Amino acid sequence: MTTIARAAAVSPDALRETFSHFPQAVALIGAEVDGTPLGLVASTVTAGVSLDPPLISVAVQTTSSTWPLLRAAPALGVSLLGAHQSLLVRQLASKDRASRFSGIDPVITTDGALTIPGSPAHLWTRLYNEVEAGDHTVALLEILDTNSLEGADVRADDPPNTDALVFHRSEFKGMTAP
Repeated sequence: MTTIARAAAVSPDALRETFSHFPQAVALIGAEVDGTPLGLVASTVTAGVSLDPPLISVAVQTTSSTWPLLRAAPALGVSLLGAHQSLLVRQLASKDRASRFSGIDPVITTDGALTIPGSPAHLWTRLYNEVEAGDHTVALLEILDTNSLEGADVRADDPPNTDALVFHRSEFKGMTAP
């Protein structure tokens, strides 16, 4: 038997490194607010939180300046990003909100939910509840509708790539099914 001594407190850097071993899906949460497309990239999305009512969760940093604007929107689009969108995700995650959607033609529903074309799957949601969790807010989003590339209407210029984009070991990577 090996005995080890544990640290009295775990540092944020040690947690980040440890959590980096667990791949997480990458999604854009978006809405049009006052005529402006807004979105934030999250790698803390949990699908299938509840089937009745249908809920997903997303953890958003409390320092986010975008979440307070999005949370007030009547509807939120969730684009589950694909491996072919790995370069796009850096742009969408930019600190400069004005340039996030430069050159992108998002799809916006009549109630303002925003999604990115070509993503393997989309969910249309609304805020269900929020829970403060340390330096994050965990938002529960009620799913109103879904669509995925399998059998979905896909724009002719969108690649039919359904491989997931994940955040793993501090990098965006494609995850291909065997």
